Amino acid sequence: MKFRAKIADAACLNHFTRVSCMVAKLARTCTLRIRPHTLNFILADSAAGGGVSMWCELPQENFFSEFQMEGVSEENNEIYVELTAENLSRALKTAQNARALKVKLTNKHFPCLTVSIELVSVSSSSRMVTHDIPVKVIPRKLWKNLQEPAVPDSDIIEANLNGDLNLKIESELVSVTTHFKDLGNPPSASENESEDRSPEQMAEVQVDIRKFLQFLAGQQVNPTRGICNVVSHKMVHFDLLHEDVSLQYFIPAMS
Repeated sequence: MKFRAKIADAACLNHFTRVSCMVAKLARTCTLRIRPHTLNFILADSAAGGGVSMWCELPQENFFSEFQMEGVSEENNEIYVELTAENLSRALKTAQNARALKVKLTNKHFPCLTVSIELVSVSSSSRMVTHDIPVKVIPRKLWKNLQEPAVPDSDIIEANLNGDLNLKIESELVSVTTHFKDLGNPPSASENESEDRSPEQMAEVQVDIRKFLQFLAGQQVNPTRGICNVVSHKMVHFDLLHEDVSLQYFIPAMS
């Protein structure tokens, strides 16, 4: 397996840094999937994450000026490694005002994702800062657990087909509801909807407020469009779309 890539554009580097910061806020550890045309940050460990899962996809051509990889075989041209998201985010934070960034898989007594940052000093001479981030190579037999999550047919953490969305916070002392009106419905929601369902009928799901706040606090990429799918009493699925990044995040209903 081989992987090396380079970011030479300052805007792409800043954008990649924001994405890594967002991932670190949403997941302590995650899987990095490397393919010839895309990178994915994946959180799919239901037992460790309390059922929360994440799928973040980055087209490599939108970020990297150079990108080379060789997977485990010609038939399975992919690489899966597990890493601590905060380690990557912390390394990239040192890349502010950098001239270039290189990232590659190395073996320094243990597998690493090595991040090399070329910084420019006051005298215009450059210096290199290198971070070796330990990773765990995931064997091929476990890849089936790290595929893009299937999104079930959803109802439209309370919403209807008229474009009404209500967010409720309830405690022993207070109940607060925020109402959103005249929102759009994704086309697929109307197509899958039962013909005998009233547009005013509300679908609802109760989720852990801490997981919802973690999702909101982790946003760094300013999406151009956001979709919220509510599967009644089962889960809420957020799909945030940006021209360079897509993020799917799943929060299960509280039992």
